[in-house]
Amino acid sequence: EMMHFMLLFGRQGKLRLQKWNVSYPEKIKKRFMREIMSLVLSRKPKMCSFLEWKDLKIVYRRYASLYFCAAVDFDDNELIILEIIHRYVELLDKYFGSVCELDIIFNYEKAYFMLDEFMLAGEVQETSK
Repeated sequence: EMMHFMLLFGRQGKLRLQKWNVSYPEKIKKRFMREIMSLVLSRKPKMCSFLEWKDLKIVYRRYASLYFCAAVDFDDNELIILEIIHRYVELLDKYFGSVCELDIIFNYEKAYFMLDEFMLAGEVQETSK
């Protein structure tokens, strides 16, 4: 399971964290982020958490006011990606108590470091809690 990139953003569409495992020019990244955030934020709560976008699959999950969003290959298993997102949220919860958007804003480096430790080059490294 190779994750191209992961985005964390709030309900207002403010980007809180980004992790790119595939290199894109800065201009393209900005466009991708805009497109994906507006796509995800415009979806109804009961809609499926997977969507096709360009040549990738977007898998997202909302926890409180935060959206955790991953871009993966078409042949990757969405449920495994949801599980990876959930595991990351569990790690954040363990560290912050119950993670919220403010935790990410004020402890950006820690959240980023934890994601880096959990995933290396888009693949899960450490799965034990």
